[in-house]
Amino acid sequence: MLRKLGRLFVIKNRLEAFLIIYALALGSSARGMVYLHDYPGFGGKLLFLATTGAVFLAGAKILDCIKLEKEVAELRGLRSQTAPGD
Repeated sequence: MLRKLGRLFVIKNRLEAFLIIYALALGSSARGMVYLHDYPGFGGKLLFLATTGAVFLAGAKILDCIKLEKEVAELRGLRSQTAPGD
C-alpha cells in the first residue's frame, strides 16, 4: 500500500514535470510579490529575482533528471535483452 502511495509522488513524464514547474513558478511569483511589498526598492526586486531564478534552476534539474531516468531505463532494457554469453 505504501508503494502505491509513493508512486503518486514520482514524476513520470515531461507533462507532469511542466505542471510541477508551473506550480512552482506560481508560488515563487506570489512570494516575490510579498517581497516587493515588504522590501520596496532594489532589495525587493533582487529577492523577487532570486525566487523566480530558483524556479528556473529547479525546472532545469527536474527536466534533466527525467531525461536521465529515461536513458537509464532504456539501457537496463537493452542489458536485460542480451544474454550473458553473447
